[in-house]
Amino acid sequence: MPTIEVYDPAMCCSTGVCGPSADADLARFAGDLDWLASVGVEVERYNLGNEPGRFAQNVHVRDLLTEKGEDALPVVMVAERVVASGYYPRRDELASWAGLADAVAIVPNAVVVELTAIGAAVASNCEPCLRYHFDAVIKLGISPEQVSLAIRTAQTVKETPAAAIANLAEELLASTLGNDGKAERTEGANPDGAEPCCGGASPAAASPLKISTGCC
Repeated sequence: MPTIEVYDPAMCCSTGVCGPSADADLARFAGDLDWLASVGVEVERYNLGNEPGRFAQNVHVRDLLTEKGEDALPVVMVAERVVASGYYPRRDELASWAGLADAVAIVPNAVVVELTAIGAAVASNCEPCLRYHFDAVIKLGISPEQVSLAIRTAQTVKETPAAAIANLAEELLASTLGNDGKAERTEGANPDGAEPCCGGASPAAASPLKISTGCC
């Protein structure tokens, strides 16, 4: 696989999450480079503020800086050829240059993974998981509004069946009471002809608690 070389403008760090506000584009690009490294692509990254000699030694980068100034940065090179200048390329572009065009379709984006984990954390009421994955998506540059949408969606999916089962319980309870509020049906009895819900185990006989539910 070819080596991916990235020549960054002067910056305090390359993650995109330092300073007063996160740089979503830079954070996304940093995550994509981590993905490249994880699948075996060699990535070399240089910061103009820390390694100006690298920029001066590379004739292609030097010529771009002479022509466009720092607007030419970042510069991305593959096999001693400039493939991008002035912007951070997308993952599919990086994958194509690295010979991984097919792999990008089957490797989940880090943002998708973390937002999915947030949904699972909300659904399972796992506070440590939610805190961990919330921090992770913020570091990836996802806006609080997008995270809020993921949380609200997960909460809706979680609460809708809970509300439905509560309503069913109320309906079943109401159907057993007469006008005087007293039960008209024998407690625990199934309606005539009703089958046990989980495949037919005889109710109370199998339960050490003697609860005749017809369930698991």
